[in-house]
Amino acid sequence: MTHSADRSRLGAALRALRTQKGWTLAEVSKRTGFSIPTLSKVENGRLSLSYDKLIRLSEGLDVGVAQLFASPAAGPGAVSGRRSINRLGEWESVPTGNYDYRYLSTDIARKKFIPIIVELRSRSFDQFGELVQHSGEEFVYVLEGEVEIHTSLYAPLVLKTGESVYLDSTMGHAYIARGKGPCKLLAVCSASERDLRAVVEEDSAAAQAAVATPKPAQHAARPKRVARRR
Repeated sequence: MTHSADRSRLGAALRALRTQKGWTLAEVSKRTGFSIPTLSKVENGRLSLSYDKLIRLSEGLDVGVAQLFASPAAGPGAVSGRRSINRLGEWESVPTGNYDYRYLSTDIARKKFIPIIVELRSRSFDQFGELVQHSGEEFVYVLEGEVEIHTSLYAPLVLKTGESVYLDSTMGHAYIARGKGPCKLLAVCSASERDLRAVVEEDSAAAQAAVATPKPAQHAARPKRVARRR
């Protein structure tokens, strides 16, 4: 829970942000799901919010959590001072059927972009399955090996170590490792973390189901993994 000084800063920052945007309490309530009395108490420094509620508030207002505690006097152009250091081995690992994800800077909520180290597992288009789609755009830099990139609008593209591509993530896409050696990418995605993780979690669940279920003689076409847009 936030302390009294934090409650006061949160309330002042929320009021300043609402005034700057020209929103009423009713509009903020609609955006965040908090009741008008609750928001009024927050603005007047009479109510603490748990971390998960701060995340909910920041997402509804489309600002970073740090901005909710910024000094209103500093103005909308104030520097938030956010910083995240990624030490070797300090990441969140999520294995899926096609990729092994290593999420970076997970200590920062509501990031403008999502940095991920991705190790490719699929070695053929047939092994990968249907193309993936999600919101936003992404920049991909090949750290190791060669990658074959398939999209729904362009011919397949091969990138070597040190090469990169920027693409629209709403376009179906797949990254496939070439050769027998390891293939790793640095992917920087502008999708909301919620949308991106929804795709990853679905891929992970599909991979676990595939391991647990014997493969039939013939496979039905796998549906596209499309993140819901919010």
